[in-house]
Amino acid sequence: MLEKMSDNIPDEIKLPTGSKLVLSSSPHVSASESLRKIMLKVIAALLPAVVAGVWLFGFRALAVIAVTVISCVGAEALWCRLVKKSVSGAVGDFSAVVTGVILALNLPAAVPFYVPVIGAFLAIWLGKQLFGGLGSNPFNPAVVARVGLLIALPAAMTIWSPPRGMDKNYPQAETFFGSAMMKKVNAGELDGITCATPLGLMTDTRKILQTEGDRHQAAAARHNFDKVNSPELLKKYFWGIRPGCIGETCVPALLLGLGILLIFRLVNWRVPLAFAGSVFLLSGIVNFFFPGVTPPPLFHLLTGGLLIGAIFMATDMVTSPVTNTGCLIFGIGCGIITTVIRIWGNYPEGVSFAILLMNALVPLIDRLCVRSVFGSRAQNREQLR
Repeated sequence: MLEKMSDNIPDEIKLPTGSKLVLSSSPHVSASESLRKIMLKVIAALLPAVVAGVWLFGFRALAVIAVTVISCVGAEALWCRLVKKSVSGAVGDFSAVVTGVILALNLPAAVPFYVPVIGAFLAIWLGKQLFGGLGSNPFNPAVVARVGLLIALPAAMTIWSPPRGMDKNYPQAETFFGSAMMKKVNAGELDGITCATPLGLMTDTRKILQTEGDRHQAAAARHNFDKVNSPELLKKYFWGIRPGCIGETCVPALLLGLGILLIFRLVNWRVPLAFAGSVFLLSGIVNFFFPGVTPPPLFHLLTGGLLIGAIFMATDMVTSPVTNTGCLIFGIGCGIITTVIRIWGNYPEGVSFAILLMNALVPLIDRLCVRSVFGSRAQNREQLR
């Protein structure tokens, strides 16, 4: 009887039987996009910064990028070999390549080659695999490596070479190169030169507190950072013609990368906006009341690793919050910590430290910003956590 009834049911609404019946746990809705495709899209977004870095700092920058990427892939393969996991599966998803490119873009072009090798093992082993691999790491692997290198090898991480277009005719050239170095540059006695970064010069500048009772001090405060903050210099900073890490200097390249990420819907725009916006706002408030303590906010936006950190490091899908509110809180927290370190800390740059600290708070942020389960009442929200 049942067989006769089933014969009358159209094929398109019959339930699957036998080998066609698949039993699995949730979630039952899947996306066609694989991890490999996602990583390739991230690499595409990083390419403008890579090209700009090689153009500005020469083939030495390309060599640093190559060494870093190869070292990250090698560290991933070696780990998988030691723990008897599939090497091709771990390396083939290109996550190690993404980590390598981001780490390389956060290194100076003149860095010794042993530094990116050490950084690769810090990123892959300490920042990623010790926590269970991709998807289980609470901290961004590239940030872990950069912070570790800054603490362990500060001298090697602060060898700044001038980019293309930065020579003796550069605005305030003697301020960046130093008077002794400038004499040798003018005499043509040097094959290679180093210089200071805008953030480094800002940190070394003695802070002048503006007081109402001292007009001379108040006047000096307003011009305290003129040597590193002028309209002519800000234009140079925007196009990347300033000392710094390989991928952090060229603002148009970084913004193009952000556009690619947004088109592919790989990042939440609230994180970079809240991050950069909070640094801009807080530094602007301090500069307004105490101009001799820190330069104007545009200087902070165009110098250091703020943009590359906000666009490519703070937006990491694994280590950033999952809710829109959480992303805003996360970005604002990164901005506050970065501003405090830059203005009052011992390090000229605070982006990596800020992201690392806020990564540790992401589970708490997600818990505080948890959404109500569909179909539940608001008063039962606490019970559903």
